[in-house]
Amino acid sequence: MPRLSDSMEEGTVAKWLVVEGAEVTRGQPLVEIDTDKATMEYESESDGTLLQILVAEGETAPIGAPIARIGSPGEEPEPVAAVPAAAAATPPEAETATEAPPRAARAARVNASPIAKRIAAERGVDLTAVQGSGPNGMITREDVEQAAGGESSGGGPEPLSRVQQAVARHMLEAAAVPTFAVEVEVDMTAATERRASLEPRPSFNDLVVKACAVALREHPRVNAAYSEEGFRYATEINIGVAVAAQDALLVPVVRGADGKSLQEIRTETRDLAEKARAGKLTPAELDGGTFTISNLGMHGVRRFEALLNTPPAAILAVGAVEPRPAVGTDDGELVVRPLMSATLVCDHRILYGAEAAVFLGRVRELLEDPGSL
Repeated sequence: MPRLSDSMEEGTVAKWLVVEGAEVTRGQPLVEIDTDKATMEYESESDGTLLQILVAEGETAPIGAPIARIGSPGEEPEPVAAVPAAAAATPPEAETATEAPPRAARAARVNASPIAKRIAAERGVDLTAVQGSGPNGMITREDVEQAAGGESSGGGPEPLSRVQQAVARHMLEAAAVPTFAVEVEVDMTAATERRASLEPRPSFNDLVVKACAVALREHPRVNAAYSEEGFRYATEINIGVAVAAQDALLVPVVRGADGKSLQEIRTETRDLAEKARAGKLTPAELDGGTFTISNLGMHGVRRFEALLNTPPAAILAVGAVEPRPAVGTDDGELVVRPLMSATLVCDHRILYGAEAAVFLGRVRELLEDPGSL
């Protein structure tokens, strides 16, 4: 079982992409694994034949445990280890159930898609009792979710996925960090005009990513992280962009954002968002973020404070761009302009109010005069 994220302790095999006996080459996608962050593909590390699958779809194994054997063609698979006598003994209260195969074994034989089997295992759905609506009666993801909804209508708990468990753990740890927030309103008039002049058209969030990348280069302390040994200054500007995937919040990373054009950022953020929603992000695309942007503007949210997930020193919460009253610069009269709220939440152990305000002011300055972005 490979380590596919820095916080991963165990993984669940979601789908084998190669069958036993098939030839594989180094770098070929071998298996999809559910981690605490996302479902990721793991590639073969060598050429050979997939002799034996040791961990079936839906089963979990700790980091470093063997999940398959790759060897030479014709090499005999190793025999499966016998169950120790103490573990094999059947307790008296279970003797009446030994004639029927275990629920997991019966579920493994039903006609269901791999993702349907995975969701059924997570939510405790008995696949043998689900009617499939797919081709040849195959049980689909929708069938399992409908069955799970029906079973949970009585008020029973719904099991958390591995990603949900990890998010809950990280957020609990983050809540213990002393933070503060500073907020500005950005006049997005010039940014709106700049965006309309470009083809393909970037999003407002792409403009925010680029502005933050420039400002972080000028203010490296905001791009740093706290540790007990001292402040760690990042050598790269890697901006995480929060994406709402199914039942989870993922933060894929735009690496070296300060060295990329606005159009390059546009292309990359869309590609990362699509991968996040499809569960196809790689470990490299999720790790290494030095600053995060969370945008709820597309949902009509005017302003909010994001929870800082350390070790990065700060996260920027971005609201909707909407017409609101503003004071005219020439005569002081009220005018209606497209305004956007930007709230910077900071780790108070490394950042202080004044330097956070200066950084956020620079982001506003770049967005209000976006010609250089």
